[in-house]
Amino acid sequence: PVHWPETKLGPWLVERLTNGASVGIDPWLHTVAEVRSLNEVLEKAGISLVPGANLVDTIWDDQPGRPQSPLLIHSIEVAGESSADKRERLANDLKALGRDAVVLTLPDSICWLLNIRGSDIPRNPLAQGFAVLHSTGRVDYFTNTTADEAVIAHLGADVTLHPYDGLPDFLETASGTIQIDPASAPEAIRATLSNRDGVEIAEGADPCVLPKARKTDAEIAATREAHLRDGAAMVEFLRWFDESAPSGGLTEIDAARSLEGFRRATNALHDISFDTISGAGPNAAICHYRVTEGSNRAILPNELYLVDSGGQYIDGTTDITRTVIVGEPSDEHRACFTRVLQGMIAISQARFPRGLAGRDLDALARAPLWRAGLDYDHGTGHGVGVFLSVHEGPQRISRISEVPLEPGMILSNEPGYYREGSFGIRIENLIVVREAAKLGDNRDQLDFETITYAPIDLRLVDTELLSKSEREWLNDYHRAVLEKLGPRVSVEAKDWLKVATRPI
Repeated sequence: PVHWPETKLGPWLVERLTNGASVGIDPWLHTVAEVRSLNEVLEKAGISLVPGANLVDTIWDDQPGRPQSPLLIHSIEVAGESSADKRERLANDLKALGRDAVVLTLPDSICWLLNIRGSDIPRNPLAQGFAVLHSTGRVDYFTNTTADEAVIAHLGADVTLHPYDGLPDFLETASGTIQIDPASAPEAIRATLSNRDGVEIAEGADPCVLPKARKTDAEIAATREAHLRDGAAMVEFLRWFDESAPSGGLTEIDAARSLEGFRRATNALHDISFDTISGAGPNAAICHYRVTEGSNRAILPNELYLVDSGGQYIDGTTDITRTVIVGEPSDEHRACFTRVLQGMIAISQARFPRGLAGRDLDALARAPLWRAGLDYDHGTGHGVGVFLSVHEGPQRISRISEVPLEPGMILSNEPGYYREGSFGIRIENLIVVREAAKLGDNRDQLDFETITYAPIDLRLVDTELLSKSEREWLNDYHRAVLEKLGPRVSVEAKDWLKVATRPI
């Protein structure tokens, strides 16, 4: 989940600086939109932004070099579309807009476009770099990652590799109408292009973002398999945790390491998709908690344990949260958990007209909590890639998301509730937007397919709060969990799973 920020940089600076002050800024570390927004606030207070060299870099003598990990080919069997076809499609869109090229600055966009992956960024199979896509379909790719003969052959003659630091000089030779995305392009790129005679800057969204979000049939099929593999590892972990935690000897770090071990035992894990959130008791109430040796605590009887985790596999990216009880839950635990579950079910069951955005659905997840005077301070869902970033845009389920949901988009469905200093609850599955079966007067509608499979702790469910429809959804979901994962887990885990998915 992503918290909405309460402190804004502009007002914070205005409170602390006086008229005539100057603020230094590294134009490579701030986007065009960020600089523009900051300037609007600072100029009113007589404060100016001064772009220049990063002062930290000037004194950081032993700064490590940029990563140079090898590029990996992302197979067309998973991607469902060749890089050449993607480049041609986007190049045609550029020509239709009257643009000669677009500067791509997001590593996941570039990796998607070229059907490559890397390991420059921890937990993300990405290669650092920039790219320029021309209206001819040709690409200039600026990266320090290494490409062997197979990768070079995969990229083809229309993709030219350059050193990572070669982009500024390349832009100095640019001409024509060049598109940049102000939301992601560094201010330095805009400034360089604006100083060129014969260059017209056109602003527009990164052209890869929406096509990347609309997963191909091949990507959806692949990620289903990744989620079944990951779900089996999750079942093995939950069984182990259920048997080990009551003894009182487990810590948050123990649990996180064990879960990663079960994922690695699949022999298919590339990496975990983010640092595991492993929180017990009051630590579970910290939404973005990351356990450290200093914060690590024992998992005690009669308290809730929240684990938010995921894996990167060559056929998909997973993100799942489960909250379980160690010992006996309190009535408050069960009431709050059940309301969170009701919200998750509401999104899972949603059927809605084409054209609706995430903001139109967000309240469905919150309504059961609202009825009890409760809420959570993060979005309900974020986009997820396929062997790419676990947080992907532009689609979201949140009260501020205006992007219409489209078939093929993968999202998280993760309502929660957090009682500061006491406990935290979150339940998360991934869902895929799909065409809904025609009903009534055949209106064009969408719904969701759930692709995450793992049991939900029935000990925390107050069945008296559930409607008949909610109870049926939970029983149907658990029936599918047992059918899909039972054959994939150990005998001991299958026996445990039969109990964990019993009908209610």
